[in-house]
Formats: sequence, structure tokens, C-alpha cells
Amino acid sequence: MLRKYAGNYVEKAIGGIALFLYRKGVTPNMLTLSGLVINGAAAFLFYAGFWVSGGVVILLAGIFDMMDGAVARAGETASGLGGFLDSVTDRYSDSIIFGGVLAYFADRGAFGMTLLVLAIICGAYMVSYVRARAELVIPKCDVGMLERPERILILAAGAISGFLEPALWGLAVFTHLTAGYRIWFTFQQAHGDL
Repeated sequence: MLRKYAGNYVEKAIGGIALFLYRKGVTPNMLTLSGLVINGAAAFLFYAGFWVSGGVVILLAGIFDMMDGAVARAGETASGLGGFLDSVTDRYSDSIIFGGVLAYFADRGAFGMTLLVLAIICGAYMVSYVRARAELVIPKCDVGMLERPERILILAAGAISGFLEPALWGLAVFTHLTAGYRIWFTFQQAHGDL
């Protein structure tokens, strides 16, 4: 949802930086893989209970996630393979980040919170998976309110503000609502009965 409504503004804001990076020899794949490594650091911070630091670090990783595509467009090197790598590393990043949160609660015997984070991981995967499968049936399925940028912002806001548990509950509910809405939308667009 953020990409749809704020994407053009963000693209204009970071376009100059992206062109500078491209001219300095920074490739989109370097940024993509750097973001994955930074998310690994955030996961460790979450596991250790350093919530504010972890929240700040995933926001930093998010900047790398925004910049990889911008650098590809600035250098006119955007490709299907680059998009593929970006999507794959996004799934790994989600696993690593929420895995760190899950490990924190599991290590402390917080069974209910562990299950809650597991529900978020499942929901996050279903949001992406439903879109990938839907776009084999219909032209586009980028509907719904909780794509990856929103998930990262909600987790970061919850971790930094001290309202982590409400943020996790929101993520658990709205990831599955987004996936469900995409399923419904796909059937509607394909004129099928659900």
C-alpha cells in the first residue's frame, strides 16, 4: 500500500542519491545483499532484547531495500533477475527478522508470544505467496494493506516505542487479512466462485 501511494514521492526523493551511488560503482545487488546482512544484525538485537536498537537497524535495512531498485532504475540496469534476487532476499530477511523475535520469546518460555510471532511469519509468507500465485491467473494482485514495507514499519515502531505486543498483534491479524483479501480479489477478478 505504501509503495502504491508514496512510491513516486520516495522515488523522486532518492533519485539523486541512487544516481550518485550508481556512478560510484554501487550495484543494486550489493545493496540488496547488504540489506540482508543488516537485517541479520537486527535479528540478533531482537533476540538479545535490544528492541530499540533492533527497530532502528531494520529501518536502516529498509533504506537499502528502497535503494536497490532505485539504483537499478538510475543506471538503467533493472532486470527480472535483479527483481528475483530482491524478492528472495526479502523473504529471507522476513524470516531472519521475525525469527529473531520468535527466538527471544521462545528462549524465555513465552509460549503464547512465540505462537503469535509464528502466526506473523505464516501471514507474511501468505501475503507474498498469494500474490505470486494470483499473478499467474490475473494481471496484478498488489491489493491489501500490509505488504512488506508496512510490516517493517509496524515492527520498528512497536520495538522503538515500547508497544511491541500491540504491534505484533496487529501484524498477526492484518497479514492474514491481507492474504485473505488477495484470495478474494483474485477470485473476483478471474470471475470464479469462492
